[in-house]
Amino acid sequence: MSIQPISRSSTYTANRDWLASLHGTDQTETITLDLSKFTAGTHYAASTDPVQPYSRFLSGVPVGRITATGLYGLWNKANTDGTQVFAGVVFAEAYFAPGQTRVPAALLWHGVVHAAKVPGGPLNPADVTLSPTSAQIRFV
Repeated sequence: MSIQPISRSSTYTANRDWLASLHGTDQTETITLDLSKFTAGTHYAASTDPVQPYSRFLSGVPVGRITATGLYGLWNKANTDGTQVFAGVVFAEAYFAPGQTRVPAALLWHGVVHAAKVPGGPLNPADVTLSPTSAQIRFV
């Protein structure tokens, strides 16, 4: 019997077309995403690869903080659970394992964003009400 080892690798390049400037990228905050508040295929890429089962949460997704849990969900101005307050966008892609419901991520809360290139968007800047407790993002 002959055993032939096989190796395989995959490379992904982060898509940050939504990022208009490096301003603020050195001051991200660590947050935890509630995966049940997002849509597969729109906000994260679910893995179908049995060799590399980790899925990828996309960067640039707008988020708000859920008041009851402190976790972050998809920002929506019509919500009443806390996510109606724009907290910022997910800065870097975050990988997560199958069955995982909470995903650690980096939050860009201060910077410049191309509103038309936000994943799941475009985001309408007129829908974002800025306040001292919300993100300090300038949209272009």
